[in-house]
Amino acid sequence: MNTINITLPDGSVRQYPHGVTSMQIAQSISEGLARNVLSATVNGEVWDATRPINGDASLKLHTWNDKEGKATYWHSSAHLMAEALEALFPGVKFGIGPAIDNGYYYDVDTGDTTLTPADLPRIEEKMMELAKNKNSYIRREVSKADAIAYFTDKGDEYKLELLEGLEDGQITFYTQGNFTDLCRGPHIPDTSSIKAVKLMNLAGAYWRGDEKRKQMTRIYGITFPKSKELTDYLELLEEAKKRDHRKLGAELELFMFSDKVGQGLPIWLPKGTQLRERLQNFLRAEQEKLGYQMVVTPHIGSKTLYVTSGHYAKYGADSFQPIHTPKEGEEFLLKPMNCPHHCEIFGHRPRSYKELPLRIGEFGTVYRYEQSGELHGLSRVRGFTQDDAHIFCTVEQVKGEFLNVLELTQMVIRKMGFDNFTAQISLRDPGKPEKYIGSEENWNAAEAAIIEATKEVDMETTTVLGEAAFYGPKLDFMIKDALGRSWQLGTIQVDYNLPERFGLEYIGSDNQAHRPVMIHRAPFGSMERFISILIEHTAGKFPLWLTPDQFALLPISDRLVPYCESVKAELARHDIRGFIDERAESIGRKIRDTELKRVPYMLIIGDKEAENGQISVRRQGQGDLGTMDISDFITRFTAEL
Repeated sequence: MNTINITLPDGSVRQYPHGVTSMQIAQSISEGLARNVLSATVNGEVWDATRPINGDASLKLHTWNDKEGKATYWHSSAHLMAEALEALFPGVKFGIGPAIDNGYYYDVDTGDTTLTPADLPRIEEKMMELAKNKNSYIRREVSKADAIAYFTDKGDEYKLELLEGLEDGQITFYTQGNFTDLCRGPHIPDTSSIKAVKLMNLAGAYWRGDEKRKQMTRIYGITFPKSKELTDYLELLEEAKKRDHRKLGAELELFMFSDKVGQGLPIWLPKGTQLRERLQNFLRAEQEKLGYQMVVTPHIGSKTLYVTSGHYAKYGADSFQPIHTPKEGEEFLLKPMNCPHHCEIFGHRPRSYKELPLRIGEFGTVYRYEQSGELHGLSRVRGFTQDDAHIFCTVEQVKGEFLNVLELTQMVIRKMGFDNFTAQISLRDPGKPEKYIGSEENWNAAEAAIIEATKEVDMETTTVLGEAAFYGPKLDFMIKDALGRSWQLGTIQVDYNLPERFGLEYIGSDNQAHRPVMIHRAPFGSMERFISILIEHTAGKFPLWLTPDQFALLPISDRLVPYCESVKAELARHDIRGFIDERAESIGRKIRDTELKRVPYMLIIGDKEAENGQISVRRQGQGDLGTMDISDFITRFTAEL
C-alpha cells in the first residue's frame, strides 16, 4: 500500500496510508483528540476532517479551542439552520451563510412569508431536533452543468448567480440530512456536536451588499458544544450591553451624532474632546522623545494623488464620490489615507541619507464611505482620525526602526490597560496577486523584515495569509478586553511600494540616488474606534490620568461653595481637575449621580471639613476613605497616577 508523509505542528513526521483522513490521523494519536476534532489545516488550507489526503502534507488539527475550529463549527451550524428553515418554510431560497466572529448568519428569501422574532424559537427547536440525528456533512464535487440543473429545479436564483463566477473543478456541494448547499466548506464531521442553539436576531441585508438589489432577511445565530457555554455567552452579552460605548458615551456626555450633520460623522462634546486630546497629547509627547516631527495635511486631495498611490484603484468604490470643481476635469477626493500626503512631504525637496530616518507624524482625519447598515457608534464611522506616522528610512535601517515602533506600540497598549494581547503577521495571499501592488522582490523583502524583527524580540505571533494591506505586509496587534473579546488594535506596516510609485529618492553616502523604505504605524489605529473599545473595556471608568473629571466636590449646603472653590483652586495648581456640584440636591443624590458619571473621587464637604481645612474622600468602587488634609489627598492622588 502506498504511504504518505504527514508533518505535524511539532515537526514530527508520521507515515499513513494514501487517502487517510485527518480524523483517522487524530484517532491514531488519541481517541479523546479524535472526539474533539472539528476540521484540519492541510498544507495551509482548512479542510473537512473526513476528507482524504492523497499526498505528503503538513497537518494541524482544529478543535473548539481554535479559531479555525470555531469557524468550521459555526459555518456548519448555518447549514443546519438552513435545513431547519427549508423544513419549516418550503420554497425558501438561500444567499450566503458564513461564520462570523461570534456565530454565523444566513441571508434568506422566504418569499411572501415574513420572518419575525416570534419565529426564532421554532427554528431553534427544529435545529436541535435535526442535530440529534447525527447526520454527516458529506462533500462531493459537482460539474457546473449539474449544479446549474440542481438549483434551476429548486428555483434558487441566488445560488445560480453565485455559480456564474465558478468553473468546473471549483464546485462542491455539501449535504447533511435533507439539505444540500453550494459550498466550498469545510464542515464538521456531523451534526451531533451541536448541543446548544440561540438565534440572536433578524436584520435586512441587500443581496450582495447592493442597495439596488432585493433585500433579504439575515438571520444571526450562535451554537455551542455545551449548554453551559451558551449560558455563559448570553450572560457576557448582557454585560456587554451595559458597557456599550454608545450608551455610556451618551451618559458620560462624550460624543453625539446628528442626522443633520450626517450618518457616521461623530461630534465630540467637551468631555469627550478632553479625553481624546489627552490621548493625543500622551502619544505626541512619546513621539517627540523618539524624534518624530508632526505635520498637518489637508482633508482633501487631488484624485491624481490617490491614483498615483494606488488607493483610488483599490478603494475608489468605497470612497466618497469625487468633488468636482468649476474647473473642467479637476477632481478632488475626501482624504481616505494620510500616507500619500506624507509621501509628498518627503518628496517636496531633495533628501540626503543624513536626514534618515525621517519620522513624520500626524493626527489626520480621513473619510471613507461605509454602508449605512454597517455604521456602529464610534467603532464604524465615515470620518475618523488616525494616529498616523510614516518613517522613511534606508534598507539597512528598516529592522531597527521596526523594532523601535514595536516597542512604542507595546508601551502604548499597556499604558491603556490592555495587558492581554498578541501579534498577528498579516501577509499577502499568494493565490490572489491582483489584490496587491509592487514587485515580488519588494514583497519578499518587506515580509522578511517583519518576520525577522519579531523573531529577534522573541515575540509570540500568528501568521495569516491574505490580511496584508495592498501595498505591504503588516503586524497587527490583537488585544483582549475585560470581557475576553478580541480586537485588532494598532498596526505596523513595511512598504517598499509607495516610495516607488511616488518616485521618492534620497542621495546616499555614495552620492547616488536611492529609494527609501516606508514604515506605516498607528498604535491607536482610529482614535474613534480605539475610544469605543476603551469605553467598553473600562465600562467608562477610565484610568485616572485620562479621566475628564477626576474629582467632584460635593458641598452639603450652598454656604460651603466658597470653601469648595478654594479646594478646587488648590487641586488645579497640582493639575488635578474636577468640578463643584452646586445643585440643590441631597448629598445622597449627589453621590449617586457622581457614581453614575464614573467620577473617580468624590470630595464631600460639610461644616466640619470647611472649619478644619479638610475634605472627606470617597473613591469610586472603594467607598469612604475618611477625612484627610488636602495635601494628603494630593499625595495619594499623585501616587495613583
